[in-house]
This record gives sequence, C-alpha cells and structure tokens, in this order.
Amino acid sequence: PCEYLRVHSRAAEVTTSATPETGKEQVNIDRIEPQGNYAIRIVFDDGHDTGAFSWETLYDLGINQEKYWQDYLQRLAEAGHTREEQRGSPQAKQEMTISVMYFNYLVNELGKQQEQVKVPLSAAADVDSFLRLLARRKLERGYLLAPETVRVTVNRQFAEPFTRLEDGDEVGIVPNSPNPPPPPH
Repeated sequence: PCEYLRVHSRAAEVTTSATPETGKEQVNIDRIEPQGNYAIRIVFDDGHDTGAFSWETLYDLGINQEKYWQDYLQRLAEAGHTREEQRGSPQAKQEMTISVMYFNYLVNELGKQQEQVKVPLSAAADVDSFLRLLARRKLERGYLLAPETVRVTVNRQFAEPFTRLEDGDEVGIVPNSPNPPPPPH
C-alpha cells in the first residue's frame, strides 16, 4: 500500500512527469502530518514529502485502487519499466551498502571509526533519510547524529540533506562542534 500511495502522490513532480515513478517497491511511510482538517501530508522514507492527500483523494484512491494500480502497471510497461517484484530480483538488489566514517567525538561515543552499513534502497535514498535511519539504529546514541549537529560528506564532498546515495558510497559524518551535544531528557 505504501508504494501505491507514493506513485499516486498528487505532488507536481509526480503528476506532471511524462514517465511513471519507478523503484518504489520497498518505500515506506516515515510519518503522517495533519494539514488542517482537510488533508494529510505523507512523508515517505525515500525523502518524498511534497504531496498533500485530501480526504477526497484518499477516498478516491481507495475505491479505485484496482483500476489505478492496473493503469500504473500499464504505464510502467509502456515506458519500458518493470517493478523489482515482477523481475524476481534477489534481495541484494533491494539493499545497498554504505561505508560510514565517523570523526572527532563520534569515534569515542559510538565505539568505532568506520563501519559498513546495509540499508534498504527505499529507506536511505538521500543523506537526510540515511541519517534518520542511522540515528534510529544507534538507539540511545542516535541524538549524536542529529542533522543540526553534524556535517555529512558523500565520497569526500560535503553534501546537502537531499544528496542522493548509491550503493558503495562513502559517507563521512563530521560533528559541527568539538564537544558532543547533551543527551535529550
């Protein structure tokens, strides 16, 4: 159901594109935010967060799910794409490995200077979603990776939160301060 909502987003970049959204088989919902009394904003774990879904839109997507899904699959086929699930791809194709290097106090606080991190393709499409995923995995130490306390490099170049990640990338996480932030209460 997450893929269905993601590929049927009402955001301009989705609705105006000549080709259908692809590679969203494993996408999940990161959070849902109310938009007044008329809609919700769904934040997907691939970084897409610009689509508001009105109650009418959600109702329409629900009652027409089978038709809209078949239309989407047909558009995919016409564009020369198939879904990963249809290709029977191995699990390895659904995840990527990122080499992570920690600097300054992060080395002591996290107990390692570098590590190889395997992540689902849909869960870490960009720097922002990767940092959030890594923070969740670090549990009580996750606050050390808050975006406002670190700078991130991708393949030794400073990166923005929206910088896309690919399998095999090297991500460096550099604290903004020489001192760690206090733990949240």
